[in-house]
Amino acid sequence: MFETKQYLENLLKSKNIEVSSRRQVLFEQFANEEFNVETVKLIKEKQKIMMDKWLLKNKIEDVLAKQIVIPNATVGKAYHATLDFEDLIFVEFDNLEQYGLSFNFESKTIEGDPSQNGDFKIKMKFNVLGEEDDVEPHVKILSLVINANPKSLWKNIPSANGRDAEWKIENFWKDDQMSDFQPLGDKHIVVSSKRGRSHANVGSFREDDYAFKHFENNGWSVVCVADGAGSAKLARQGSKIACDAVIEYFSENLHEEKLNEFDEIISNYHDKVGEDASKKLSHFVYNNLSKAAQFAHHNIEKFAAQSENPIKDFHSTLIFALFKRYNFGYAVLTFGVGDCPIGLLNKDMSSVKLMNWLDVGEFGGGTRFITMPEIFNSEKFSSRFGFTLIEDFSYLMLMTDGIYDAKFIVEANLEKLENWKAFIDDLKGNNEDQAAVSFDSSNREIANQLSAWMDFWSPGNHDDRTLAIIF
Repeated sequence: MFETKQYLENLLKSKNIEVSSRRQVLFEQFANEEFNVETVKLIKEKQKIMMDKWLLKNKIEDVLAKQIVIPNATVGKAYHATLDFEDLIFVEFDNLEQYGLSFNFESKTIEGDPSQNGDFKIKMKFNVLGEEDDVEPHVKILSLVINANPKSLWKNIPSANGRDAEWKIENFWKDDQMSDFQPLGDKHIVVSSKRGRSHANVGSFREDDYAFKHFENNGWSVVCVADGAGSAKLARQGSKIACDAVIEYFSENLHEEKLNEFDEIISNYHDKVGEDASKKLSHFVYNNLSKAAQFAHHNIEKFAAQSENPIKDFHSTLIFALFKRYNFGYAVLTFGVGDCPIGLLNKDMSSVKLMNWLDVGEFGGGTRFITMPEIFNSEKFSSRFGFTLIEDFSYLMLMTDGIYDAKFIVEANLEKLENWKAFIDDLKGNNEDQAAVSFDSSNREIANQLSAWMDFWSPGNHDDRTLAIIF
């Protein structure tokens, strides 16, 4: 009755009609009449219905006007995106399946494996809270952008491209990729060298190279890796000559007499016998490894002269390592010129030793090559040699900057054990592609696995990649 009386008072006021004091009893009677009570009740109900409908229309309009963004997807990359909307009792997207995606209403997520790239318009059908179950869904158009997989944008044009054997010889052609797995003394080596995407995209050559050999008669093993300079038009041949020269030099110069002398020096060094053991060791390492490096330089110089090309056209970095097992552990000797690192991890991977310093500088301005005669005259030349005795090692790795730049980024990271552990985890499958290398000497697929792992995607890093792993 109070609601009826109040409603009637407001109604009369809106019409500028006042109820005088002497008509109050009459007004009370009027407000209590059944017709008026029911009429006011009905009016209020209709008003509520109209108000609810208005609010409902506003909710619908809010959804239609709201900017709902579907994050961009990439072909071939697992996709999961949560959408931002509330008070919706029904949501459905038309034809998401044709793009390799699906929508989960409970979690408000679009997920799947995008299968085609493009800029698509998607119908989002929805109903808001408060609508009847049988109401036709409303339609909102959303944009879905699926980017092409960056890998698919790169061409892979063979460097030979149907050329005959004569052309290959004249142009110093070599395979666009090579992999190998062999015993190396009491260790094993797996190595892969792959042409970078920047070269594959234009059909140019692989500039990197590698070589290795075990000398059964004396127990020494040698592994070398070289990275031909991209700016040098015959770098592919320079890196090959450098690696071949190192193997040739040690094949011809690891004489028994010289090695017996070295074995004695190593033994004295290990047993700390004699004050000059360390000096003798340094002298032996410097004298023999420097001759190998000079031999590589001279071989390239000789080939350049014979082919009537300037030696700068053969610019290449060069790193190599020799190792041998003694009864007290392994002796590891190294040399390096350029920006390719050599890393040695002990048996339980509790420490790492960077066996060479890198020629790096701002914008690569510090890079040096084995073809540069000035490196042999530099006061820093002796610091290019490394030596260590280690009881045993889990991995000895030599790599070109196509690996180092992508996985370690800066030189300082090569000194950090955690970065090497992360690198090993990456090799074992902890990566976006889940590409894994199983470091088991009985694994006949290990070379193929390493080659597949080297297809990893790293924005801005598309140079040749070579990685040699002794384990």
